[in-house]
Amino acid sequence: MSTRDDLILLESVFPGCDTLIQGNPLELSQQLQATKNVSKALVAILCRQFQVSRSQEEDMEKIRDSVDGAFVLASAALVFFMQAGFAMLCAGSVREKNCMNILLKNILDACVGAVVFYLVGFGFAYGTGSRTNSFIGNDDFWLQDITENHSWHLFFFQWAFAAATATIVSGSVAERCSFQAYILYSMFLTGFIYPVIVHWIWCGEGWLTAFATNGYGVDKASLLFSSGMIDFAGSGVVHMTGGLAGLMGATIIEPRSGRFNSDGSPNTNFHGHSMTLVVLGTFVLWFGWYGFNPGSQLGISTPLSLLIVGRTAVTTTLSGASSGVTALLLAKYKVGTWDLNVVCNGVLAGLVSITAGCSTVEPAAAILCGCIGAFVFDRACDLLLRWHIDDPLSAAPMHGFCGIWGVFFVGLMAKKQYVEQVYDRDRADDTPYGLFYGGGGELLACQIIGIVCIAVWTCGLIAPFFLSLKRMGLLRVKLCDESVGLDESHHGGKAYYQDDAPAGAVGVVSEVLPDARSQDTVLQSHSKLSEMLPGASC
Repeated sequence: MSTRDDLILLESVFPGCDTLIQGNPLELSQQLQATKNVSKALVAILCRQFQVSRSQEEDMEKIRDSVDGAFVLASAALVFFMQAGFAMLCAGSVREKNCMNILLKNILDACVGAVVFYLVGFGFAYGTGSRTNSFIGNDDFWLQDITENHSWHLFFFQWAFAAATATIVSGSVAERCSFQAYILYSMFLTGFIYPVIVHWIWCGEGWLTAFATNGYGVDKASLLFSSGMIDFAGSGVVHMTGGLAGLMGATIIEPRSGRFNSDGSPNTNFHGHSMTLVVLGTFVLWFGWYGFNPGSQLGISTPLSLLIVGRTAVTTTLSGASSGVTALLLAKYKVGTWDLNVVCNGVLAGLVSITAGCSTVEPAAAILCGCIGAFVFDRACDLLLRWHIDDPLSAAPMHGFCGIWGVFFVGLMAKKQYVEQVYDRDRADDTPYGLFYGGGGELLACQIIGIVCIAVWTCGLIAPFFLSLKRMGLLRVKLCDESVGLDESHHGGKAYYQDDAPAGAVGVVSEVLPDARSQDTVLQSHSKLSEMLPGASC
């Protein structure tokens, strides 16, 4: 007898039994016990139906797991593709003579980050062995104890985030940071500083997390203020960490030679060499953000997950777009021109700002977040120039300051219904949500504590690290190498070769020796530069 025949027969005896088989086997069993004329054949049929139901449910669970895993892998690939966006943005924002140097450092972010995050970073972030603690992970080093909960695709996804964090710093110290210093701080950031923050906020064992569960739902007793810090995709964990590390680096390494005039005003001749690369980089980063933010849901196989992913994509788009428009209008008001570079920076500032709350705020709130993010970025840039802090890509204002704003914004505008959906909270009156929606101050307090702790941890560790490198003479390149350009002085060539154009990539050397083309000529120019630049030891 077929399964269809079984169901027809059972339905004739027990109307509605097909629903009970799927939903409440215990109730159906009770009805059977109360019925005296049930034959053994019907009981056997019923048992077969339960087995079919369980098998179908197991199959569906496997399909859902596969769909979710594929979604995470695809999202991770998008996040990794953001490295190409960073590379183009960085290359276009520096002077031509340093293009190869910044591109090499962007490639090594992925290479160094992969090895270090595999060796120790993932373990510090998500390792939860027999003696777990809320501060730092202590298991899964070298992926030796990887489990179904911490599976391969999660490592791949988190490595892409770690690499992005290190890339942010390279923009802040561009055009004068030594290669060895770059390798060392990249290892320190991706191997220790960043993973510990990940453990606090994104691991279920972390003391700041909003994900703490006890196996039956959210364990509110273990959450800070029964809330935890909401940073869905990393305004604080990724962007604020990288931005503040870059701020410390730019401050300690000091400005590029000639960046500020004798009267303290900024030298305007330090703009990037290719707006084409800047625009392409901006679009690639925007595209990759659809893996960064929606992908942080880590699944799409259920209707609720699909709802969250779709909403996250919409808020991400609106925040970036509104910030770009606001930045353009602000630049037009301040300097009277429609500035392309400002629009690109504004879009990225808006994307950074919404990353923390992309799943928990409404579309209108996302527009507000992006608009204010443009003002935050503009004022932060002005502040750094006033303090004579030279950040060639404005990475600290964009990622550090806008990251702070994004985390803070969640405490104001997170919607209760969305928090319940994303963080699996029951529909109770004590669900934490935004202050402006009447949610009280618990969530906002957690957001502020998170901002302070991330800042103290990042700056407190990376600043002494940079100072140590500086004291050992490892942080900054020699003045003559900086003047020649890092491509020629450190990498034996240049990014562009144009026979009909002067050698612009060799900087001041072209003024000394206009026909400088070969490496030998560049080396010969060092002696002349030493005479022109007192104290420049080559």
